[in-house]
Amino acid sequence: MANQSPQRSPFDDLVGTRIVEASGDRVVATLEVDACHHQPTGVVHGGLYATLVETSTSVGASLWLGEAGVAVGVSNHTDFLRAHRAGQLRVEAVPLQRGRTLQLWRADVTDAEGRLVACGNVRLANLQQ
Repeated sequence: MANQSPQRSPFDDLVGTRIVEASGDRVVATLEVDACHHQPTGVVHGGLYATLVETSTSVGASLWLGEAGVAVGVSNHTDFLRAHRAGQLRVEAVPLQRGRTLQLWRADVTDAEGRLVACGNVRLANLQQ
């Protein structure tokens, strides 16, 4: 299922997430950061990082399931490592474990210079359709 165009959510559109590559084995997404993504101190809100991690891992986990079901996050642990103010962020998500009922995916968020600004693990439940 490589490079399928997964269904977008209105929230992804609101935030500005752009999925550029998606399969059941890897998801890459980008986002152009501007002031609407900031907390009052002028840096990216931590919720944006958690959103990028959750979106990318959910897309990949659901694509891995294919027609059989959909994966939904049940736990998101995202660490914020570096302040970011403007420019492109890139998130890459890959599976760490995939089973019959649960999956665990990791996502790394980097800036335009390739520096790690956030990373997270998401545990997802496989729901049958």
